[in-house]
Amino acid sequence: QVQLVESGGGLVQAGGSLRLSCAASARTFRNYAVGWFRQAAGREREFVATIRGSLDITYYADSVKGRFTISRDNAKNTVYLQMNSLKPEDTALYYCAARSSVAISRYEADYNYWGQGTQVTVSS
Repeated sequence: QVQLVESGGGLVQAGGSLRLSCAASARTFRNYAVGWFRQAAGREREFVATIRGSLDITYYADSVKGRFTISRDNAKNTVYLQMNSLKPEDTALYYCAARSSVAISRYEADYNYWGQGTQVTVSS
């Protein structure tokens, strides 16, 4: 069982930055790919970014490409999401998720473990 805890959300003005963290309890964290997803009020949850378990292979949704960067520190069992040039449409509850495979995926169904989420609000 893997437990995930997100942190770093908050209120920021448009154009600002935030860094989200996802701390995991897994003993062999490098064996898990991790993804970030988000859900805005009244909308379905959507994919944001993902990173492979042991290599810096990443994949982003078109809506965040060039603005968000996903990274990981396996020694600290932590994955980060650096969010720059934030827009009001980035406002959402952000979740991290881990899957029992090193391979990246953009599909929710491929992820076995989920955190509780951290709220990001971007004001205009």
